[in-house]
Amino acid sequence: MTSTTLRWLLIGLLLLAAGAVHAEGECPPGMFPTNPPGTQGPVSCAPIPGYNNNQQQTQQQTPPPPRWISQWGAIAVDARDGSLGTSTNMISKNEAEQAALAVCQSKGGLLCKVNLSYDNECAVLVVGATGYNVSANVTLDKAIQHAMKVCGADGDKTCQVYYSACSPPVQIQ
Repeated sequence: MTSTTLRWLLIGLLLLAAGAVHAEGECPPGMFPTNPPGTQGPVSCAPIPGYNNNQQQTQQQTPPPPRWISQWGAIAVDARDGSLGTSTNMISKNEAEQAALAVCQSKGGLLCKVNLSYDNECAVLVVGATGYNVSANVTLDKAIQHAMKVCGADGDKTCQVYYSACSPPVQIQ
């Protein structure tokens, strides 16, 4: 056999194989023709057994989305004597505030008040020559930037971060 004959023979075999591969005929994916061979008329289709089961199993194996719980923090200050109380990673706003107040009072503060409650964020207390301010934001850097801007707004050049902490959410699933 010559190489030209072999080439034509190979092309013919490929064309025959391509026609045999179209098993589902005119049916949509997941269906097969049910007409007996040699019959004429419209094609009837039936579902391929187990075709949808693979898709359902894949969907069932998808893990559930993560679940998170919020964590709270608070800053309490007695501005008269400078006592500071803080809390982080508490399960509720009330718990965070009560803990911060208790710490402030344990340091001698008689007029402690909550200046900031925050959840799933970071918080800072910035002190300058003219006073203090607190700020919370999604990152510590953003909270610091905001508090420093507020502190320096009246020209105070002594502003510095006195306290910083974060209470990020916790993934439970």
